[in-house]
Amino acid sequence: MSITAVKGFNDMLPSETPVWQFIEETARRVFTRFGFSEIRVPVVEKTELFCRSIGDATDIVEKEMYTFCDKGGTSLTLRPEGTAGVMRALIEHKLYALDSISKLYYLGPMFRHERPQKGRYRQFHQIGAEVTGASDPIVDAQVLLMVSRLFLELGLDEPTLQVNSLGCPACRPGYRNALVAFLAQRQDALCEDCRRRQTTNPLRALDCKVPGCVEATAGAPAMLEHLCGECSDHFERVQGYLGAAQVPFSINPRMVRGLDYYTRTTFELVTGLLGSQSAVAAGGRYDGLVAQLGGPAVPGIGFALGVERVALLLGDRCPARRPELFVAVAGESARLHGFRLTAELQDLGLWVETDCEGKSIKSQLRRADKLHARYSMVLGDNELASGRISLKRMEDGSSQEVALDAKALAAHCV
Repeated sequence: MSITAVKGFNDMLPSETPVWQFIEETARRVFTRFGFSEIRVPVVEKTELFCRSIGDATDIVEKEMYTFCDKGGTSLTLRPEGTAGVMRALIEHKLYALDSISKLYYLGPMFRHERPQKGRYRQFHQIGAEVTGASDPIVDAQVLLMVSRLFLELGLDEPTLQVNSLGCPACRPGYRNALVAFLAQRQDALCEDCRRRQTTNPLRALDCKVPGCVEATAGAPAMLEHLCGECSDHFERVQGYLGAAQVPFSINPRMVRGLDYYTRTTFELVTGLLGSQSAVAAGGRYDGLVAQLGGPAVPGIGFALGVERVALLLGDRCPARRPELFVAVAGESARLHGFRLTAELQDLGLWVETDCEGKSIKSQLRRADKLHARYSMVLGDNELASGRISLKRMEDGSSQEVALDAKALAAHCV
């Protein structure tokens, strides 16, 4: 009986990793340009961290977390999202004392027990970024600018930016009361989850995709109509900065976040190309989270993108890597010299392949073609004696004579 992978936990095969590497490399490059540094935090945290940050009444905590007790009786959880762990590290290591403004990014797997479907798995991967220590709306705009630039550099112009404001502790209670009263009049039309969350997390009804809930909440009051003066001014200034940087966006007054810690600016990058999984990146401001977790009262804002969903959008648009050169060899002397030459070329930074099975020249060149090598060469006794080699460009079959020297070959192959 063969052992297979756990449902919702997927292998990433060599044919798929190039697009992931492209996404990760592009993110690192863009984030570095905006002054962010990488942080790596554990995939397992104390369960209390997520209950305190995400919220007991969220679907993640109620239904989706992978939680277990270790041998010491401590309740541990595989991280369902990245922000809480980064904030825990920020507090534990007092990173806020090193610089009043902290800019961090992370990459890695997250875990949620939900029904696996295309673009949504039980082990999934996120790339995220967090800024703490600054409450000015210009920081919100900088984060939105950065994520927008990231998608442009990935070659994706399809995800569109949507923004909203969820207000603050001063103005949200009034809106919450108005929304609860609105939902109470339509309780029979709501799904079971929305009825259950009506008093604990009523904003989630606006984000519910069940047709009955979408229809029942069509005329729901909007948070933007209940913003206090400071929140309204903050949101207007964010929009002004986005306009100054020519970042296209639209306002989505129904946008909410599934986590309790969000305040003021929230945003999503959405697409119609992935069916129901429309959001490929999302985030917002969380000014009270660090203090809530036992740290100083510093504001914060961040986002995360789903790598699986971005990879689906890219499809085969990411160029596959291929060897620069295939060295075919004939005879033991050529095999030894070819091995040394291959090592020298690899030290110069080239991807070089050579025969490792003792096959015929014809078979070796078939493998060069199968690997889509850019160039190939045949090394035998004549080439060793003359010190010259015929370098063939595989795309069009053209060839040129080159000195049998690693540096000379490298100059022609790159």
